[in-house]
Amino acid sequence: MTITHTEKYTTAHPSVPTAFEKEAGLPRVIVLGGGFAGIEFVKTLDTTKYRVLMLDRHNYHTFQPLLYQVATAGLEPDSIAQPLRKIFAHTPNFYFRMATVSHFDTKSQHVITDIGHFPYDILVVATGTKTNYFGNDALRLSTFPLKQIPNALDLRSQILQSFEQALQETDPAARRAYLNFAIVGAGPTGVELAGALAELRTHILPKDYPELDFAEMEVVLIENMPRVLATMSEKSSRLAKKYLEQFGVKLHLGVGVLSVDGTVITLSDGTHIASHNIIWSAGVTGNAPAGFAKDLITPANRILVDAHNQVQGMPNIFVLGDLAAMITPELPRGHPQLAPVAIQQGVALGKNLNRLAANKPLKAFAYFNKGSMATVGRNKAVVDLPNNMTFGGFMAWLTWMFVHLLYLVGFRNKAVVVANWLYSYLTYDRGTRLIIRPFIKSKMAAGVQEAEPVI
Repeated sequence: MTITHTEKYTTAHPSVPTAFEKEAGLPRVIVLGGGFAGIEFVKTLDTTKYRVLMLDRHNYHTFQPLLYQVATAGLEPDSIAQPLRKIFAHTPNFYFRMATVSHFDTKSQHVITDIGHFPYDILVVATGTKTNYFGNDALRLSTFPLKQIPNALDLRSQILQSFEQALQETDPAARRAYLNFAIVGAGPTGVELAGALAELRTHILPKDYPELDFAEMEVVLIENMPRVLATMSEKSSRLAKKYLEQFGVKLHLGVGVLSVDGTVITLSDGTHIASHNIIWSAGVTGNAPAGFAKDLITPANRILVDAHNQVQGMPNIFVLGDLAAMITPELPRGHPQLAPVAIQQGVALGKNLNRLAANKPLKAFAYFNKGSMATVGRNKAVVDLPNNMTFGGFMAWLTWMFVHLLYLVGFRNKAVVVANWLYSYLTYDRGTRLIIRPFIKSKMAAGVQEAEPVI
């Protein structure tokens, strides 16, 4: 594949004058998304051979696996986020713009955003996924997602506000609705969030709200599949179920959600759960900008790519991470939507574009499966390693913490997270139970809460 570039822009898309566009002589690479795939790609790319512009609607990278700890007052958001400009402060020919992408135009080779139109020679799409409500608008308007830091802060405020409201209720049924927490989806996010809420109930909240009877507080985990952590091994699933039950989490497995009506969730087995705190972690869908042909989009809204993460029929467009569907006989649905896949694909594409600049052939991507893991709570986690190695308990919990610290971006973030974890472990306390930005639930019900743009 040969990449050429031109300094002449079409008048159909007036572009924003930036150094990215003014510098001549190097191909222009636009990266959509500052997640795991996007940042690893830029870190690996030889930017003395390219001009790179990254576009993201946030000016920071989010370490999404720890969002649930922000939501449950275990960490502050700045401990799991890193400014993108800081990450690439010493990267030559790198530029960043905070923007929301509308679509891209393959004819003129422009990315169209809310701040202007940007020309590209190579386009790298790493926009990941967004919450999947399966076309049910009532779910979007009545439940709390957990995909971005603003979601986590909204949920944290709602959790704490619910206890403040419960103190004012004299009617037992109305009070229990504030004390009930219903989590839909028993993947890693749902399991970890349920465990964290159960720990809050046991160790922390009774000290803050001694007037409340926490025997009334219920943490309910709902899963359509017959087991929790369905993507992990059956042994890990069994262990996680046992740990959740030990923490007092009520499980509804093999049942779906029929409806969410205000503050009542109705399940397919006829169960009705009254709760002001319904959290939706039941799935994700591809978060692609407009511009891809329909025959390139899978039923899961992922984009079909070849072994080099190149979009079929689009030689200068690449898709990475959760959005990429690299279909093989061994992987009929593509790679799992996990951070290690995104990281490895970002590195692989960076190396391939370095080869391209040196007129060398591209190498096919090969995923190295390092395993998967999930924590349930204090001293409890499960780990699946290659070759059918599975273990749980305290050692799995230590492994989970070590791996997450390893992948955190920035020394300061690692140090802050370690300090918070150590403090919480030794004192059975958490230091961030602050309602900084009160959540107004009526806005969510009215449909005016923040939507999920492309990036």
